[in-house]
Parts: sequence; structure tokens; C-alpha cells
Amino acid sequence: MKEPIWKWDAVEIAFGIRSGLISCREAVEASLDRLTAVNNSINAVTVVHAEQALDHADEADRAVSRGDALGPLHGVPLTIKENVDQTAASTTQGVVALKDNVATADSSPVMNLRKAGAIVIGRTNLSTFALRWHSDNDLRGPTYNPWNRAYTPGGSSGGAAASVAAGITALAHGNDYGGSIRYPAYCCGVVGIKPTLGRVPAFNPSAKDERSLTSQLFSVQGPLARRVRDLRIALGAMAVGDVRDPWWVPAPLQGPAIGRPIRVAMTSDPSGIGVDPAVDKAVRQAGKALERAGYQVEEVEPPNTAAVADLWWQLAWWETKEMSEPFIRSVGDQGVKRALDMYLASAPKVDLQAYMRGVAARATHIRSWLQFLEQYPLILGPVSTELPFLADFDLHPDMTGEKIKHAQRLMIAVNLLGLPAVAVPTGLASGLPVGVQLIGSRFREDLCLDAAEAIEAQLRVETPIEPKP
Repeated sequence: MKEPIWKWDAVEIAFGIRSGLISCREAVEASLDRLTAVNNSINAVTVVHAEQALDHADEADRAVSRGDALGPLHGVPLTIKENVDQTAASTTQGVVALKDNVATADSSPVMNLRKAGAIVIGRTNLSTFALRWHSDNDLRGPTYNPWNRAYTPGGSSGGAAASVAAGITALAHGNDYGGSIRYPAYCCGVVGIKPTLGRVPAFNPSAKDERSLTSQLFSVQGPLARRVRDLRIALGAMAVGDVRDPWWVPAPLQGPAIGRPIRVAMTSDPSGIGVDPAVDKAVRQAGKALERAGYQVEEVEPPNTAAVADLWWQLAWWETKEMSEPFIRSVGDQGVKRALDMYLASAPKVDLQAYMRGVAARATHIRSWLQFLEQYPLILGPVSTELPFLADFDLHPDMTGEKIKHAQRLMIAVNLLGLPAVAVPTGLASGLPVGVQLIGSRFREDLCLDAAEAIEAQLRVETPIEPKP
């Protein structure tokens, strides 16, 4: 903890505040100073709440002085993605037409993070309507990957991942419908967790309609960080119940003990469709790291990954076309419209009966995976089977929906199944981060985090970094 405060992780900041080593104001000022130094080069934080954050920091310091009970994130600065409600801030979704969509109340994740004592210093960038795996929009412009500006920071939580990698904050909020926490974490060399469906409550008070069925089944809220232990403390804070979300489940954060050694099913090329050699190497290195940590790693394929990914792809884009396409066409930018054209071209039109059969088939896949996870409590595999793509890769004329689906197949399969997964970096390949994800059974985030910490201890990527010009 001799490093500058902006290099500290969230656990260190929280400890420093509790022990009197630093004040909440000093923690917030460190983040704001770092933001001033680097954000212009990466465009990760789109709205800065400097004055409000400092006021909240002073209030938090008075609580420390009074000897009040402190939350686990008391005084820790963080950011919030621009697609969830935050009181007095606009929920823009990266859309020009929504720039004045000011929230009058906090969403569930913001409410819980504040309850835990965290201090919001700003909002982070995303793709328009959170619909692309690259973070760019006409309202805020593109976010740049701090490792190499030519490559995507991922999407849709690209601003969150880039800001954490560059040291603006130790923690960031994100959400994940089809990999939108894990893919940016992968691209930027940080860690991120997609919790189990029902683990973290979600509700936007500004929403005029209920979310679509796949949004309710596939999308979850979660944190990104530089260290796995920070994910653990942030997940605990975010998982507090909110009666506004009927999907929330009061499940314990620590599950029952299981037999040792823990069996891990390792797949570097899910369904045998193809994998970049650097990604294959990363998965195998992670497997070796787990073996050294006492896990029993076996090269075994989980059930029908490609078929699960196909079903996610079909349901997600069928539903987008029926429920969201007119609004996207009306107010979305050209980038999201072109990406939507590509997605829809790769998802054949279906009738209502086919959609209903697809929703029903989800249960078949979940059953198969839960049975598999009884034998292998953890699955180790790639986040993406390709190294981070170039910026705007999804708008390149040679890119197709099939290519993206194949690359992201294990990632989107996890969303359809509603399972928890942690993305953790393992090293660099050609100067870019590469990493893996660990998938567990329902509400076994604890097992995923334990294994991710074992990998992190041996294959850690050093962040924060100075953004590359």
C-alpha cells in the first residue's frame, strides 16, 4: 500500500479508510485526479460527478469520525454504466434521443452499492442500447482499449473495463446479457463476474414497460475489478435483496462444502468449431495453474455448447426484432443499425410457435448442464475463442453474425443457462490481454471466485496500466 491510492484495489481502499490510513476524500480525490490524467485518451467515463462525489466523501468521513457502522465498500470510489438508473443522472443507453432521460430514483444495483458505502464518481460508456460487443455511440463516441487503441475494449460495458484497467477506479458496475461484463473484462485485462440469474436484483424505476422475456432471463448486473477479491466484496454488496425485482433469490453467498479435489472440466475449443492458438494456450495454462492449486482438471466437453449458443442467438435476435427494432431504427445511430442488420440476417425469422418451443428448449439445456455440473462443479474455458477484435469489428464488411456467434459461443451459452461465470486474465498475447472464464452451477459464484483467485495468484496481469497512445 505504498503505491499511489489510485493503484490500490477496493479491499485496500476500504481497509485504509477503516484503519485511518486515508480518508474517503483522499480516495475520491485520487480517482478524480487519475480520471483527469487519463480519461481523455480512452473516453471511458462519460459523465463526472466530482462535486457530488466529494460531498459524499466528506459525509462518509464524518461517519468514520462518529464511529458509525461502516459498509464493506465505505468510501470506495466506483462508476456506474449509463444504462441503469442513478438519481439525478441521465439513463442514456448511449442514445442521443435519451440524453435528457433523467432518473428520479436509483436502480437496484446503484441502491445496493450506495448502501454498502461506495461513492459514485461518474458514469461509464457503452454501446448504443448495449447491443454491440464494441463500445461506441453517437452520443459519447468510442471508448478506446488502454492496451491498444486499435482494438476493441469490448462491449457493452467497455467504459467500465477500460476505466478499471487504466486505474480510474478499482471497481465498476456493469451488466451482462450476452457477455457484456466478461468480454470487456477479457479485452482490457481485468476481472468480471456474471452472477447467477436471481443473485443480484435489477430494476430501473424509469422504465415505462417491463423488460422483454429474454432480458429477464439472460441479463444480470455485476461488478468489474482488477482483483478477484474485489469482485467477491462487490458481489456481496450488490446481492442484497430488492422487492422491486421478483427474480431475486435470497441464496447464501457461500455454498455447501464439496468433495476435494474439485473436478474441473476444461474445454479450449467448445464444440470443436475452432479456437485461436493463443486462446487455446491460455486455457491450458489456466488448467495447469488450477492443477498446481490442487484441482483435478480433465479435458471434457460440456453438453452441446454450440446448440445452447444457437438458441441464445435465435431467441435474442428474434425477440429484438419483434419488440425493439422499430425504436432502434427510429433513434439509434448508424453503427447499431448496421450491427442489427448483421444479427438479424443470421437469425432466420420464425413464428410464435417456434419462439415458444425455443423458450421451452432452454429447460432441456439447463437440465443437461446442471447434471454435468454435479460431476464437474467447475468448467474452465475461453471467454472468446478469438483474441480481442479490432475496434468496430462488427461493422467490417467481412464480419458475419455466424463468425461472432462462433467466437462468443461459450460466453453467450452461459447467459441462456443463467449460470455464474468469472472472467480472469491469464497473460498477454501480441501485446493484448487474453484470459479465461470459470463457470459454476447455480449460485456457486463462490467456487468460481475461488478458482479465479487460484489462477490470478499464478498468472496475474498487472494493472492498472498507462493507456497506450
